[in-house]
Amino acid sequence: MTGTRNTARGRAAATVLALALALPLAGASGALAAPSAPDRTTAEAPATRPELPRPTGKYAVGRDTLHLVDKSRKDLWDPTKPRELMASVYYPASGEGGRATAYTSLASARALITYYKLDVSPAAYSSTRTYARAGAPAARGRFPLVLLSPGFTAPRSTLTHLAEDLASRGYVVATVDHAHEAAGGEFEGGRMPPCLGCDPDSTVPGSRITENRAQDLSYVLDRLVGGKSGKAGESTEGAEPAWRRAKMIDPERIGSGGHSIGGAATMALMNTDRRVRAGTNMDGGIQIKPEGLRGRPFLMLGTQQTTQPDDPYDWAGAWPLMDGWKRWLAVAGSGHFTFTDAPVVLQQLGDVDPDAPISGKRSAEITRAYIGAFYDQHLRGIKRPLLEGPTPGNPEVTFHQP
Repeated sequence: MTGTRNTARGRAAATVLALALALPLAGASGALAAPSAPDRTTAEAPATRPELPRPTGKYAVGRDTLHLVDKSRKDLWDPTKPRELMASVYYPASGEGGRATAYTSLASARALITYYKLDVSPAAYSSTRTYARAGAPAARGRFPLVLLSPGFTAPRSTLTHLAEDLASRGYVVATVDHAHEAAGGEFEGGRMPPCLGCDPDSTVPGSRITENRAQDLSYVLDRLVGGKSGKAGESTEGAEPAWRRAKMIDPERIGSGGHSIGGAATMALMNTDRRVRAGTNMDGGIQIKPEGLRGRPFLMLGTQQTTQPDDPYDWAGAWPLMDGWKRWLAVAGSGHFTFTDAPVVLQQLGDVDPDAPISGKRSAEITRAYIGAFYDQHLRGIKRPLLEGPTPGNPEVTFHQP
């Protein structure tokens, strides 16, 4: 879970799937490597307790969990079952009520750490301090909704610091686990569906995985706001929302984003679902149609490798097709997982990636600042000068224009 997409660890096992995708599934660090033997350095009592950065907004943060089953679709990896999803829904809360939330369960941490071959304690990892509180009373008002999809083989928990921060700033945020696509993805009752997609010999094309994720996200929207996906000519009325606080959501202000293939899925979602007004892609591939995004805004935040002519993501090739407001930001010293919780938590546990020297603290600050500014500007109508060009306070960030 360290490093850039070119990190040697796990590269061989990643090759087949990476080439099939023409975009990385979760980076070529340990992300696609075969699971190792159980970690022998783990301790049941954490020697230190990592913590996520404190949310920067004015609201306290609540969190609910939703188990969603799309009975109209067969699972891509196990066609004998319907498509199953889990979502953590973060929301602006009123006061400090509710219960403290765990970052992950110990079992989930063990599965993740074993798969990624990390030399850290699962107990310490799972004990990471979060700020959301389960069942906290909701703040009054209606708020924009942002969907967040993680990288391939990574669970939804890896986007927690961004989700908490956006919720504190006045967004409802749903992070999504896609069944059989994550090591340590935890579902209802503590179940962890096997990561069938983690098999390096998988022959499922990356484009198919991306499209399937877009369908997942569209279904999550259906269940959060009610109705059916907002494709041309289809009604968005009828079905009742699955979330008890659905009235908090303003259905006219919906955004989506993600890391790695989760970012690619956001663009694929925008190709088909007009409810999504704005999208972000954190170091992921591009899947855009020739007709573009119908003028909708899009932000790409990635490593410096994305600016290279031979980069498999081919952001440069997609750039002319983005027909609305757009920005391409490259972060010096970053790696593929810079835009997730990984450097924040792992650096506190002594796992430092030499190929991505930017600190976990700066990783979180940059990710939160630019992703938050984007949604502020395009979902809340708040002009953010941060998006207009380089700033002295963020020397690592380059505005790239091919």
